[in-house]
This record gives sequence, C-alpha cells and structure tokens, in this order.
Amino acid sequence: MNMRAIRVEALGAADVLVERPVAVPQPGPGEALIRLESVGVNFIDIYHRTGVYKVPLPFTPGQEGAGLVEKVGEGVQQHKPGDRVAWAMQMGSYAEYAVVPAWKLVRLPVGIPMDVAAATMLQGMTAHYLTHDTFRLAPGHVALVQAAAGATGQLILQIGKLCGARMIASVGSPEKEEIARASGADDVIIYKNEDWPQQVKNMTGGAGVDVVYDSVGKATVQGSMACLRPRGYLALFGQASGVVAPLDPAHLASGGSLYLTRPILAHYASTAAEIEGRTRELFGWVERGQLKITIDRIFPLSAAASAHRHLESRQAKGKILLHP
Repeated sequence: MNMRAIRVEALGAADVLVERPVAVPQPGPGEALIRLESVGVNFIDIYHRTGVYKVPLPFTPGQEGAGLVEKVGEGVQQHKPGDRVAWAMQMGSYAEYAVVPAWKLVRLPVGIPMDVAAATMLQGMTAHYLTHDTFRLAPGHVALVQAAAGATGQLILQIGKLCGARMIASVGSPEKEEIARASGADDVIIYKNEDWPQQVKNMTGGAGVDVVYDSVGKATVQGSMACLRPRGYLALFGQASGVVAPLDPAHLASGGSLYLTRPILAHYASTAAEIEGRTRELFGWVERGQLKITIDRIFPLSAAASAHRHLESRQAKGKILLHP
C-alpha cells in the first residue's frame, strides 16, 4: 500500500520539496507505525533540506508529529493500536504514516489536541532543556531571548517566567514586541538597532545578563556575547540567520571569561525517561493554562514548500504545522 509523502531528492530551496507516492513503512522490533494527524515544521527541517545538516538523499523530512498508533512491532508493550501519541527527533514526519522507535513516543493526555501536541514536542522540549539544564533559570536571574516572538522564543519567555527569572526579549521589528510582551517579556529590544547590546546593558544597570538564548546565529552572536555579565552563558541553539563564523576563544576571555555552548535537543532527550519528564511538565503547564502554545498557520502536506518559505521569511508568529 502506498501513502503520500514529501521527498527531498536534491538539496536546495523550498521547491525541492516534492510530493511522491511511497510505500507505507512497516514497524520493526521496538517500533510503531503512526498514522499522522499533525506535523510540526521546524528550522532543523530547513537545515536538512539545504544540506547544513547532512542527510543521505533521498529522504522524507520532518522531525516531529502527532497521531494514532496504527501497528506496533515485536517487543512493544508500552503502546497499542489506537493510542494518541506524539514524538520529536525522528526523521520522516512529512507523510501520512511514519515509523518511530517506541521509546520516543509520548502518550498524550486526554485534554491535549493533536495540533497542540505537534506544536509542543520539539520546540517545547527545546525551551525546557535550555531553561532547566543548559542554564537553569531561577529567581534573581536575568535572561535575554533572541527571536523572542518566534514559536520557541515565546515558550522560553513563558517558561522563564514560570522559573521566576527576569526575561528580556529581543525581536526583529516593533510589530513583534506585542507578541513578546504577551508571552511574559519584562523588557523588549529591537536587535536590528545598532545599539541594542548597550540597551541591554542599560536595562541591567551595566551588569549584563546571566544568559542569552540565541537561535538567530550569524546576525546576533557578537551582540549576544556583548550583553553577558562576566562568566555569563551564551546558549547558541540555532542559526536562522546563517552559520556562525569560527570564533577565537580569546574573545570569551576578553568578554569576561564567558561560557559558550552549542546544545541540541538530541543530547537532552536521549532516553525515554528524559522525554517523559520534559513532556509531562510541558503538557501539565498547558492543561493548567500556564503555557500557551501559539499556532501561526496550518498548511496541507502538499504545500510543504510554502510552509518552509513562510518559516524562512521569519514572519511566523508561532508554530507552523502541516496536515497530511
């Protein structure tokens, strides 16, 4: 039996995303076949499509989805057909069906819709590990969030406030300031203004921030470092504006013995227990109304190229989803 899937047969711009009929995959030992209802679109999909992150061709992109268990492979006992589940960090979700290792699947609470689940997994767990493990926020801390009006930025702001930290939002335009403030930002700066690092220093009485969560990369990394207090942390977890140039470690010393880390979700969601712990807290916040998941647009699976172009335009004001 065939299914519809988006395939990347050559690297390049969004137009290389093409719909093809392919065979429905079958689950092996320890795996489950999922019938997808909602698919998350993320910057890592663009990195795969363009070759920034290398994936053998051809491939079906997509690292995140939510749907119903259709079939389970040998040895799978924790999930059964009909279960509502979601996952992240497994390639192949731009399709009607996907095979996923069972340990990566999370059973969804009754009150969590499929779209909310698909919009929460990858970016929600990213915001969680950044604020709880990469640099654990607590009362008294001051954090700067780059691209704060994007889907991940909004979650970092909200979770940071739940942790009791003071959150400064950096956005690309005045129109996005309102979005950042609605997510809990205490202060907002426009990073396209040349003096924005000095504005951040002024907001902190000259001290600088404890941590910068930066997913923009090339356009902001130097300014992000200039905003840090001595021995502050730069968590560079993305490169939406381009790959960051090689950095002389001496810059970390002259900036105040700074710390630089380049974390990825795979190293913070490497076990079933770790995934379950993060998502249990995330979905609990959602159910209690403490965490708002903003969905910007939903595209049909066949319009995956349009979804990528919308994300690359950096005009999205929340999560982008695909419906198979």
